[in-house]
Order: sequence, then structure tokens, then C-alpha cells
Amino acid sequence: MIRFPLKALALSLCVAGSTYSAGAWADIKVGFNVPLTGFAAFDGKSALHGAELAVARANAQGGINGEKIELIVYDDQASAKEAVPVSTRLIERDKVVGAVSGSYSAASRAAAGIFQSAGVPYVAAYTIDPSVTQAGDYVFRVTMMGEVQGKGGAKLINDLGAKRVTLVTMKNDFGQALSAGFKEVAPKFDLDIVSEYEYGLADRQFGPLVAKIKADNPEAIYASGYYFTAGPFVSQLRAAGVTAPVIGQQGFDGDKFIEIAGPAAEGVIITTTLDRDSQVPVTKAFLEDFQKAAGHGADMVGAAAYSAMSILLDGLRQTGGKGGAELRDVIAKGTYETPSGKLTFNDLHEVDTDIQVQVVKDKAWRHHSTISDPVLLAAPTRASK
Repeated sequence: MIRFPLKALALSLCVAGSTYSAGAWADIKVGFNVPLTGFAAFDGKSALHGAELAVARANAQGGINGEKIELIVYDDQASAKEAVPVSTRLIERDKVVGAVSGSYSAASRAAAGIFQSAGVPYVAAYTIDPSVTQAGDYVFRVTMMGEVQGKGGAKLINDLGAKRVTLVTMKNDFGQALSAGFKEVAPKFDLDIVSEYEYGLADRQFGPLVAKIKADNPEAIYASGYYFTAGPFVSQLRAAGVTAPVIGQQGFDGDKFIEIAGPAAEGVIITTTLDRDSQVPVTKAFLEDFQKAAGHGADMVGAAAYSAMSILLDGLRQTGGKGGAELRDVIAKGTYETPSGKLTFNDLHEVDTDIQVQVVKDKAWRHHSTISDPVLLAAPTRASK
């Protein structure tokens, strides 16, 4: 059951100061599945802002051969059950030539197989589940996989000089992928994993877990989770007197985490793909435009959705609006300047990218460091699978 209104967003109506009537709407339709209700709604709305910005920019530049791009958005509630009818409707009823996932792993994984079977290019923005691109050659991903980011987390903790680490792992594909990557390379950095604890998506009270971590007395805590779990977790850690550095990842990334965690957010460090202090023109322009559109600071989710949609639209410009195998092949061969850096796809349609390390300082995300290690951070290829 699809619960968000099944209609196109009217972003394509207003660009470059002009207003278009409904009759002038374009025939170039692109799809976007995203959680706009439910537990992931804040991330979903951020992703939607990113996608809207990319479409607005493309339409302001003339669209596709002078035709406007129509963005068709459905709410998938970050659920595989919802993503299946949403994807089917985008393909069969709306006739989209391509689509972007602005959603979590479960929904993206379910949708990827449907778009692959239909031969419709599908670009995943920020899901980190490895199985998404394994759906086939019509599927792309613009962010690093979970295992890769977990490896970067281990290197970061080593670089910080810590050795005794407690792992706190969300019990889902997201958390387990991060943990797997971390544990794979921990021996390389002589990290001692004191304990590993799991928790569920619905958990918000962490008293027993915090007590165990306090007893562990680790030098660092590597924690997976989303802003809505990470905020309470970090707040309760600090309230209990646990002072060890908390190292998170892209699920923490956003102003909402800082809002929920409050003063306890100060000093939290994360691995992500968006540098708020970047001086690169593409990134600076995105950060400014997102702030104006959303009314709050940009996050990794919004940047990834912007990048994914921009890549899809760039491919459509090159094919003159044609989809299918022609669009797939054009996307696969491209090099893209995005808010997360320069991206190219390998033969598994994954990207290699540096890790941007951010730290909360004075209630805002700030640049901490960059992890550049082409061997450690290499995305898997078909040959390596």
C-alpha cells in the first residue's frame, strides 16, 4: 500500500524565474523513491531536497533538449514491502526513463531488482548494502559500501592513537556491514576489540548497554546507527560519565543528530562523504543552495541524492532523453564532479572515494581530516566478488 500521494512534485514547473502551466510539463520523467513518512522521514526529506536541487539546476540549464524534466516521487517508508509497488508503478504507469533511490538498504535492495528486470537505470544515493549493485548492470551506487566505510573507521581510530575499542552495532544490514569491514582490518592496525554489543532499530533507551561499555573502559567506541538512535545513545553515554571518543559513520551525519544529542554531540567524530568546510566550488555551491532550500545545513544524505540525480540527468542529456541500455552505458563511462568529490564507476558500478572525517564543534559539523587510501578503501569489483 502506497501511502504518500501518488503524484509528481511540481518542482519542474518553476525554474529560472518562469512559471509553466501544467500543459508544458515535460515528457522526460525520472523517478525517485524515498521515505517521507515513518522512522526515516527526516533523512527522506533531506534526500528529496537534494534531488529537487539537481532537477531544478538541470531545468534552469534547458532541461533535456529543451524539454523540462518531471520528477516523480513516491514514499517507500524505507520498506521493501512499500518499495516494490512504488518501483513497479514508476516503471509501468509513469514510464520513467531512469530513477534514483533516496532510501535505505531494504527499500533500495527490493527496488533494484525491479529496475534491473525492466532495463531501467537506477542510481542508489546512500544505501551501503553490497547486494544493491549486485542486482545487475542497470544499477549504480554513488557512495561507499558499508564494509569499506567500516575499514576507514578502523584506520581513523588507529590514527587517533586508540587501541582498545568497543563496537556498538545496529542489528541490521547497515550496522553489520560496517562492523564486518571494521573487524576485517582491525588486526592490521593492532586494534583490540574489547566487546561488541548489538541493539535494535527501535531502541532508544541504552542504560544496560551504557553500563557495559563503562565497565569495558575502552579508549574508543565505534558505533553504527542512524541519527535517531545515535543521538540518545551518545547523550546517555555522556550522562553516565563515559568520556571515550565516539566514532560514528554516515548514519550520524546531519544536524538532527546534533539536535537530539545536545551538548553530548560535541567532539563526536564520523566518517562520511561530505566536507562542510570544503573549498571545492561544486561542494560550496551545493552547501549554500541546500541551506537556502531546506532551512538547515546539508548532510550526506542530501548530497548523495543530489549527486545521484545529477549523474542520471547528465546521462540523459548525453542520450537526448533516451533510457535503457544507451543510458546505462553512458552513465557507466562518465566522470562526475559532485559535492562528494570526483566519481567514476567501476565494473560493478561502485565508486572509489576518499572518506571525509567530520567532528562536531560548536554545535556544527566541521572538517577533521580526510582518509585517502586507494587500497584500503577500494570498492569491490566483479573480479573481486
